[in-house]
Amino acid sequence: MYLKGSKWSMNRRRKRPNWFRIIILSLLVLGGAYLNRFVIPNQPQFGVPSPTPTRAPESFITEAQEYFEQGKLIPAIASYNQAIVSNPNDPAVYVALARVQVFAGQYKEAQASAESALLLNNDNSMAHAVLAWALDFQGKYTEALSSITRALELDPNNAIAHAYYVEILVDASSNDVGPVDAVEKAIEESNVAIALDPNALETRRARGYILENTGNYEEAIREYKEALKVNGKIADLYLALGRNYRILGIYDEAISAFTDANALNPEDPMPDLLLSRTYATIGKYAQAMQHAESAVGDNPSDTNLRGNLGVMYYHNAYFEESVAELSYVVNGGLTEEGLQLDAINLAPNSPRVVEYYSIYGFSLSRLNRCGEALQIAQTLLGRIPDNEVTTENANAIITRCQENLIQTPEPLPVSPEPVPTSTGTPTPAP
Repeated sequence: MYLKGSKWSMNRRRKRPNWFRIIILSLLVLGGAYLNRFVIPNQPQFGVPSPTPTRAPESFITEAQEYFEQGKLIPAIASYNQAIVSNPNDPAVYVALARVQVFAGQYKEAQASAESALLLNNDNSMAHAVLAWALDFQGKYTEALSSITRALELDPNNAIAHAYYVEILVDASSNDVGPVDAVEKAIEESNVAIALDPNALETRRARGYILENTGNYEEAIREYKEALKVNGKIADLYLALGRNYRILGIYDEAISAFTDANALNPEDPMPDLLLSRTYATIGKYAQAMQHAESAVGDNPSDTNLRGNLGVMYYHNAYFEESVAELSYVVNGGLTEEGLQLDAINLAPNSPRVVEYYSIYGFSLSRLNRCGEALQIAQTLLGRIPDNEVTTENANAIITRCQENLIQTPEPLPVSPEPVPTSTGTPTPAP
């Protein structure tokens, strides 16, 4: 039976497949599978940071050492910190960091770094040594002596530890701490350090330090220059060199050394302070005032720097400004920046503080504020009665105020800087 019009007709011809369309669809399916498996997983996800190559800790250490050789202490510290982040379990890196931090004047941070090294290895001689050095700079002499003794117990041939021991003994002795024969011991230790490692920066620096502190300034200069041959980019060495030139009265060399130190470490107020004092010594008070202002700018919370600035203002006839700065030394107070400064106690063994009080009295008398000036004069006479220079300054303040009662004040001659009554003489080179 034939069903007319039926779609099931057995005589109907079948259509040929569209191979082109099949190929295209197949390619699209394969392409989608490839994207899903290989491309999409490697694309950065929204809100998720893309991975970055991890640097080896050794590369940061090498970078830090290069910075140190260039005198770039702050970048060196940053690189050592990055090395620690990459590998926090290497005590040697903490020790290296602490050493640079001491040179940069970051003494508390150096102490923390050395202590971290000791947490990893309490028998690390260099960690104890650098800890002692950092403690010494903070005036913790008893603790420093204990730490350096432990360092040398662990390694008697540690040249750097012997060098640090020299400085700790000298500083402790200067502050009536430590053994009675501290200076003799320091001389011996400096020779041991040089014998163990004559080419180390620290051993030469320590030898210079003991020579300087025993009054052998020319020999000290030679040792500091030897240290500079090891690394000529360390500001601290230029400060030491300049100090000795200044004591010898070679002021042009002192100024050059302090200027080099300032260029290497411009954030440290010490080079500007020493430049200020040196220019004042040779009567260049305008330059002295400029560097005194820079020193205060570097550390406005240091009362001593404020006192030095007050002295330089006085020498430049800025009497009101002088009184404002020196008042912080005598009375303490709150600065314009909101910093609380503590007064500095007047003591016979502090000639610089005696100078601050004297100049404060002179400045007050120049402004005819004699009620306050006479109090300063009486304080000087009462607390330091046996110092000839102090007595002369106090009497000069009193005389000026007496003259102010009967006449209009005239310009007061700039008073000389107070000096110790005895200067001492250099001892033979140790």
